[in-house]
Amino acid sequence: MLQNYGYIALFLLVSIAFAAFMLTLPIILRKLKIIPHKPSAVKSSTVECGLETTGRSWVQFNSRYYLFALVAVALDVMLVFILPWAVGLHDMDWRFFVGGAVFVAILLIAYIYAWRKGALQWK
Repeated sequence: MLQNYGYIALFLLVSIAFAAFMLTLPIILRKLKIIPHKPSAVKSSTVECGLETTGRSWVQFNSRYYLFALVAVALDVMLVFILPWAVGLHDMDWRFFVGGAVFVAILLIAYIYAWRKGALQWK
């Protein structure tokens, strides 16, 4: 039993070490003069598709765009969980079918709620 926790701890340590290495790698490469560091006004300017920005560069977006994106992510996650369930359904017991049906029902209720709130209306 402790061996399983050892694997989890090892995976956690390796992932933390990898993240720390990836965060410090650009600093190390800059100190070794492998990555050039020549700041200029042109490099620091704000560009939009290669063109100078016109008007304000700070634009506030409507919160509906974020709701629309969250619904899209929820549907993508649903597909990730439903596909393996649907592929292996013929080998499963009836309890697995009920569990999947409850999962789909919860997501369907959330989808209908978002639809009624107008989160899917692109204005």
